[in-house]
Amino acid sequence: MVRNTDYESRRRAILTATINRYIKGALPVASEDVAKEFDLSSATIRNIFSELEESGLLMHPYTSGGRIPTDKGYRYYLDFLILQMELLDEEKERIVKEYRKEMGRLEDALEGTSELISAITHYAGLVSFLDWQDKIFYKGISHILEQPEFQDFQKLRLLIKLIEDKQNLLDIINRDFKEKVKVYIGSELGCPEMANCSLVVSSYRVKNRPSGKIAVLGPVRMEYRHIIPTLEYISDVLSGALDNI
Repeated sequence: MVRNTDYESRRRAILTATINRYIKGALPVASEDVAKEFDLSSATIRNIFSELEESGLLMHPYTSGGRIPTDKGYRYYLDFLILQMELLDEEKERIVKEYRKEMGRLEDALEGTSELISAITHYAGLVSFLDWQDKIFYKGISHILEQPEFQDFQKLRLLIKLIEDKQNLLDIINRDFKEKVKVYIGSELGCPEMANCSLVVSSYRVKNRPSGKIAVLGPVRMEYRHIIPTLEYISDVLSGALDNI
């Protein structure tokens, strides 16, 4: 039983390492690279890669290439492998400092929030306000377009079309959920135009009443360990700041 537990822990660690490498490099991960990290043979890593592939957690885009995560692999990574996600103190201070400024109108505060989210995450920042059914604030779409996943013209065209259809985007962002932060990975969005994207969403409140959503839109190959605590913290600070408008 202990041996099975140890082996499963090693599989999880190798999956985590593979996903982290792919997130940073945007290239299929070779067994040789992971083997060095764990002081194991390439053959051992290849065997584990094969098992992870059979489980639907990894795939290889080329016959003899390395592996990349599937949507299922990213979901497993989020649900079971990321145990601690914390925002650095200096980033918390940067966020608080932004909301200490004079915000004036609600619209200015929400637009500023979309800019702040984009600046910190380097993806697109989106903000909705539930009472404004046809309005959405978004900044940083160019960050998405710079990602290697969207060098394909057809994928790029579909994504731009979705972003221009504000109502469709609002419908996706404003979905109900119970979690503090909700993550939709690729196919989980149920939107073909966003098959290569992930959306991380959190709610904010005004005077203790649910009032809207803030979100990060980026590639499935997203820095979740940074994005999730960032969005959670911004939603808390924003909620407090809006009480004073």
